[in-house]
Amino acid sequence: MSRPRARDKVLTRERATGVARSARRRGERLVFTNGCFDLLHVGHVRSLEQARTLGDRLVVALNSDASVRRLKGNGRPLVPLRQRAEVLAALACVDWVVPFREDTPLATIRALRPDVLAKGGDWALDEIVGRDAVESWGGRVVRLRQVPGVRTTELVARARGNRSAALRRPTVGSGRVRAARKP
Repeated sequence: MSRPRARDKVLTRERATGVARSARRRGERLVFTNGCFDLLHVGHVRSLEQARTLGDRLVVALNSDASVRRLKGNGRPLVPLRQRAEVLAALACVDWVVPFREDTPLATIRALRPDVLAKGGDWALDEIVGRDAVESWGGRVVRLRQVPGVRTTELVARARGNRSAALRRPTVGSGRVRAARKP
């Protein structure tokens, strides 16, 4: 049996809604996560692999380039959407990648109605966008393990030779807004 090409696993929200509905009819549990995935690193890979163990299908919602710029600043993303999507889709643990334009994945979560919403362990439960929606239809929210010291913002800052920026968290993250922390 041949495996689909990575780029064939990148779906519009409308198409993903249909495949999610079909998967649920087959009795499959749908796991959802999201992010910018600007520079794919071991922390991402381990989180995605862990998320995949929580169900039968893993959907990764991916911020558009404009959304990443609004959330992370004008120097991001480093890698354009089409390339980020294809690299993510090439991972064995990822079933589908669904780009979204909004600052949060809430509309995509509501459209796909996942059984499990998985997010990185650096997120407090009350910060996870879509938590209320997923729990309202009987789904659950899971915080994934973190790999200490591996964050895209830190990698970008190191590559740019800016150590102090690597120590600060951005004031706006994928789907959440926080007060800035002093360096």
